[in-house]
Amino acid sequence: MSGTNPSSDSGTTLSASPSAGTSVASASPTAVGLPDFGAASISGATPGAIGLLGDVSLQVRIELGRTKMLVEDVLRLNADSVVELDKAAGDPVDIYVNGRRIARGEVLVLNENFCVRVSEILEPFSA
Repeated sequence: MSGTNPSSDSGTTLSASPSAGTSVASASPTAVGLPDFGAASISGATPGAIGLLGDVSLQVRIELGRTKMLVEDVLRLNADSVVELDKAAGDPVDIYVNGRRIARGEVLVLNENFCVRVSEILEPFSA
């Protein structure tokens, strides 16, 4: 059974099955040993060497909103100025870790301090 490769313009002929007297070498897949990356349990136990990363520092940023201002307006800012942001009060805030948005949450006040309750973890690689 011979045929022309439809993705090639050169008219190359490919054989779909070996003809009599032709041997075909077959490569069998080989297993690759990988460490067990099992999911960490909710209780906080971390499997294996992942626990070594427990004391690595990460930059966490909470973005309440954004705005665009002219340099002239920035220079007029003083202690009593109010800057309007593009989000309304009560809208979810964005949570960034090392510059990548990973979650959304809501701003709360606890013991006279602002804090953020995580309400949604974003899927990996979403913007």
